Amino acid sequence: MRSFFKGIFVLAVVAFLGECIEFLVNMVLAKELGGVGMGLYMSILPLVFFVVVLASMELTVSISKYIAEKEEKYHASMLRHGIRFSAFFTIVLTIVTICVLPIIPVFNQYHPYIRLLVIILIPITSFSSIARGYFMGVQHMGKIAVANFTRKFAQLILLVLIYHLFQFDLNVSILIALCALVGSEIIVLIYLLQQFYVQMKYMKKNKGNIRLSGKNVRKSLLSVSLPTTGMRISHSIAHAIQPFLIKAALVKAGLTGTVALEHFGIVTGVAFSIGFFPAFIAHSFSTVLIPTVSEAYAKKDFVRLQKLLQQIMFMTFLYGVPAVIIFHYFAEPLTHLFFKSALAPLYLQLLWPYFLFHYFVIPLQAFLIGIGLITDSLIHYIWATIVMFVIMYILGSNPHYQMIGIILAMNTSSLLLMLLHYITICRKIGVSIILRKPIKQSY
Repeated sequence: MRSFFKGIFVLAVVAFLGECIEFLVNMVLAKELGGVGMGLYMSILPLVFFVVVLASMELTVSISKYIAEKEEKYHASMLRHGIRFSAFFTIVLTIVTICVLPIIPVFNQYHPYIRLLVIILIPITSFSSIARGYFMGVQHMGKIAVANFTRKFAQLILLVLIYHLFQFDLNVSILIALCALVGSEIIVLIYLLQQFYVQMKYMKKNKGNIRLSGKNVRKSLLSVSLPTTGMRISHSIAHAIQPFLIKAALVKAGLTGTVALEHFGIVTGVAFSIGFFPAFIAHSFSTVLIPTVSEAYAKKDFVRLQKLLQQIMFMTFLYGVPAVIIFHYFAEPLTHLFFKSALAPLYLQLLWPYFLFHYFVIPLQAFLIGIGLITDSLIHYIWATIVMFVIMYILGSNPHYQMIGIILAMNTSSLLLMLLHYITICRKIGVSIILRKPIKQSY
């Protein structure tokens, strides 16, 4: 338990510094791109991340879970098979992406080199996922923390230097923003591979290593990777559809396409940047929870699982509630750090349920992965997304609600998702919903 809290502390401290840098990154982008530019940038990001999700195959999660559950003598063989599988999948996905990207019409309104950046991200993501998964599994959270911080710091330095030295039109500025993102990922990959190489050399010296069947390793990894990837793909598809659904609803409500895009840019580029700032704590919980919960569940230690759930819910409440109170009372000065807009403070204040419930959703999802309920997590997300999209279109296209209706849909979806995750976990590990009386344990 001590290593659990130590891992959270290390990740949280470094993640806080990283989120401060991320905040600065979004400020730089907002000032450089403006409302419309931020709308365009935030619209293309989900499509880029969709390819990233495919490239990763969620090997970070599956490898970390496998490493946490198995003894050290199995690690070296598993990792070798994982690397071979990842290399083969990367080659196939790269070829498919090169063939498919030119026929996707959404990219036509952006700089043509953006397609090349997406292709470059595939091998970067694929191989960094293996290293991340291993370090998460053995709970070397310091290396994960350094990698996360380095990525954001490098992205900020690249953006500030390039935007300060040169002037670009809007299309090229968006391209530069994505180039900085890819460049930072390359730097992190170099660091992770160097650290991973050292660990692999150490494991090879262990004469007690056991050789595993490649087929069995792939089967074990895919049993986690496929449903987790399905969940991430669902996230990416939903985030890719969302900007266009919001724009369509707002246009139907009477706004022009440009104004609708600007509203979306304010919400995602300003309100989301502020509202998700405290989520670095939730992501720190999530990173540590997956291997910790996996290990406890493999040992059928339900007492420890119940205690972990209580602690995570309590700690999330402790930081989440003060955070949304601060957003409410300091909405105007916070949003004006990006650019002055009369609507941005209002949107930030109205989105407080969306942010608060997501602080709970992130660690609860990691908990579900750890206890093997990845498919349940996927089903929950699909239902919550369907509800959100239906409410978005009904209320967002209503002239009386417009963007307020969009925000109400987001809040409703976030609450529904949190409740579905939480109730499912309570039933699985044998604890009452109010976290007091234990109920019949489920094996």
